[in-house]
Amino acid sequence: MSAPSDGGGIAYLVGAGPGDPGLLTARALELIASADAILYDRLIPAGALDGARPDADLRYVGKRPGAKSMPQEEINALLVELTSGGGSVVRLKGGDPFVFGRGGEEAAALLERGLPFEVVPGVTSGVAAPAYAGIPVTHREHASGVALVTALEDPAKPESTLDWPALAAFPGTLVLYMGVGGLARIAARLVAGGRAPSEPVAVIERATLPTQRTVTGTLADIAERARDAGVRAPAVTVVGPVVSLHEQLSWAERRPLHGRRVVVTRARTQASGLAARLAALGAEVVEAPAIRVEARASDGPEIAAALDAIESYALVCVTSANGAALLMDTLSARGGDARALAGATVAAVGPATVAELRARGIRADVVPVRSIADALAVALDAVPVAGLRALVVRPGEARDTLPQALAERGASVDAVALYDTVPEALGPALLERVSSADYATFTSSSTVRYLLDALEADGARSLAGTRIASIGPATSATARELGLEVHVEAARHDVDGLVEALVTDASA
Repeated sequence: MSAPSDGGGIAYLVGAGPGDPGLLTARALELIASADAILYDRLIPAGALDGARPDADLRYVGKRPGAKSMPQEEINALLVELTSGGGSVVRLKGGDPFVFGRGGEEAAALLERGLPFEVVPGVTSGVAAPAYAGIPVTHREHASGVALVTALEDPAKPESTLDWPALAAFPGTLVLYMGVGGLARIAARLVAGGRAPSEPVAVIERATLPTQRTVTGTLADIAERARDAGVRAPAVTVVGPVVSLHEQLSWAERRPLHGRRVVVTRARTQASGLAARLAALGAEVVEAPAIRVEARASDGPEIAAALDAIESYALVCVTSANGAALLMDTLSARGGDARALAGATVAAVGPATVAELRARGIRADVVPVRSIADALAVALDAVPVAGLRALVVRPGEARDTLPQALAERGASVDAVALYDTVPEALGPALLERVSSADYATFTSSSTVRYLLDALEADGARSLAGTRIASIGPATSATARELGLEVHVEAARHDVDGLVEALVTDASA
């Protein structure tokens, strides 16, 4: 059923996947972005609702262990009520809505009221968990079939409908959902049904997430091993010869930053690239943007004077990617474009700045080996500047090292701030995650200052026990001045260098 009834809405039963945000389907993201209302569960991926409309009606209907939760009948009634009111309603569920997700019951409730619905499948944890643990649920040599089984049945049933002897005799892989609390009972039933006590078993906790871990054993000892390891739900259990491939094929837990919590303090608009790199290496990334970039008014007298005379500068120095973007945006707003810099020598600090300029049609002529303003001053020693006009584009809080160096060589220097770096508000819950991180990364002096200010204002948090990773000497100097020990400093003072340094430190 996919056509809305007259005056009514439509419901989408959407699978959100097993936890890794990258496993959300394109269709799921599209529906989240357009939904009028979203009913969501506890085990949806972090950030899954970030793309929802600001005016969307978001309602949590998940179940937390040990906490009072909304009965399924009430969820069904709410889904029917919202869909009857018109518009698009997304029922967002972890995994797949039709694989132990009670999506069938919700679809039936909608059908009973004549309301249209669509089902959007998701990646189910019974397939994803083994895959992320390096366990193929089917294999030509080990298993030609797979059975997905829930170990948590409806408590209202008078007796179990699972045929344990038949499951024990099944000639393939068994994947059990929601069974971590009853491992001893499950193993005993399978052994009683004929499975060998030596049959390999894996329990995969928090599958597909940076905190995933896999505990292996046999039917004879897996309950004890899982208990000793402190395994908790959510977890998936895999039984069968394919588990023996885990040691050989495991990949997610072997990524160099797996299990490490890493804080990214860059401005929100710049954080995504670094965060994605770290997540791909297995890190649990905590985005704590300590700073925000605020552009200064393009019609301010200092900016207006510099850009109106842009063609008179023989040298234009750009010290950050933010500066490069704002320079070109402000120039465009005033009726100019890249041609205004055709007669100038353009100097840029760092690969990100070079890339931003290139994207705007400008090739940097001078790029220092080290991505700091001091290094650019040295690199410009080979450029004659005496008697020439030079423009330095920078943030409001920048040091005067570069303008002074050019002025001492006889240049007429205008240092123009196109933006300010200001603190971003960080809440207590986020600061708690920050204070328990393995690493905190800093890409500028301002990120150090403002994060420490936020922690100090919170009062109960600090970076004690957290390894500090800096992008370069200037940032490291600020960190040390403010009482931090710098454990990691990038040899190349850019994001790639910072990531490489983190990986090296984590592998030591």
